[in-house]
Amino acid sequence: MTQQWVAGFRSAVISPYETIRLTEPRGFNDQTVRQVLHMAGGGERLRVRLSNRYGRSPLTVADARVAERKTAGEIVAETDTGVRFGGLAQVTVPAGGEVVSDPVGLPVRAGADLVLSLHLPAETGPATFSHMPGETSYVTAGNRTGAASLPGAEEVPCRFYVTGIDVLAEEGTAVAVAFGDSWFEGVGTTPGTNRRSVDALNRRLERGWTVNQGIAGNRLLTDEIGEHALARFEQDVLSVPGAAHVLVNFGINDLGLPGMVGLPPATAGELIAGFAELARRAHEAGLTIHAATVGPFAGAVYPGHNTPEGLAARREVNEWIRTGGAFDSVFDVARAVEDPERPDHIRPEFDSGDGMHLNDAGAEAMAAAVDLGALAF
Repeated sequence: MTQQWVAGFRSAVISPYETIRLTEPRGFNDQTVRQVLHMAGGGERLRVRLSNRYGRSPLTVADARVAERKTAGEIVAETDTGVRFGGLAQVTVPAGGEVVSDPVGLPVRAGADLVLSLHLPAETGPATFSHMPGETSYVTAGNRTGAASLPGAEEVPCRFYVTGIDVLAEEGTAVAVAFGDSWFEGVGTTPGTNRRSVDALNRRLERGWTVNQGIAGNRLLTDEIGEHALARFEQDVLSVPGAAHVLVNFGINDLGLPGMVGLPPATAGELIAGFAELARRAHEAGLTIHAATVGPFAGAVYPGHNTPEGLAARREVNEWIRTGGAFDSVFDVARAVEDPERPDHIRPEFDSGDGMHLNDAGAEAMAAAVDLGALAF
């Protein structure tokens, strides 16, 4: 059987130096960072991708190991396997750079939790990180990468330096990329339970899978939080091995976040132009592109989000998404989760409690809106 490397897990990263911070960044010094990675897809071997994209000095990783997860920060000891880079246990990632490990002989299955443990022996400075992944990482002193458990470890709700796991899968395996904001990353769903909308979508798929490149707070048009969608499309979609489809969910932060700092929301025309450009780039690269309508946010508890201008632009953009013909399919998230009596608001049973994010049931409804036939895995 011929095989190929495809993305089995992805985690989009941001800079620790941004002004708006939804999670406080941090660095490390002679510490082990153990991270849980929920695999969208599996294969007979794997490769680890590490990034120092936003670092301002070289990053040294003295030891890296992967294993199956047992529970919390505990691993299945007999699966513990060393990761090598060019045959060596230690690797230095230059500032702004990324590395891919040698193939690791640890089979992994779709839906499994993989544990990646990194020993960072020297002062790292603020780390390139995924700021709201809905999963716990474990931090402890010294090199404890091979330890079965890490009693007393500090628990941190972020991921650091890891951007992906590639898996060696059957040739022709197709991957979809969920490219968007917090509604993909999973803010509002129960942490540590894999109830994100992308996880729910994967449970619907009979073949193929979707990797998650959501960034909470991310915008279509403007940097902060994270590079904006048009800027990161090459890195976070087109460079994903095996990518055949892209699902996009943007707009809510372009309409709401500016109000937090006293700026006007993006206009409908600006958002439509941005979505059209994403569609053009995807089709030019041979990918199908599937767009979510912009979800309701009138009940948002965050200052400045709920403005008449932003809500009017949402309605105009959604009508264009539904009828403009730019996309291969549309999954109408707005109609799936809106309150029929107040369509600018999330249905109470789908609201995480902040008026802007979906709970576990809402994430299921979002995933159910995707037409599996349109993905054509």
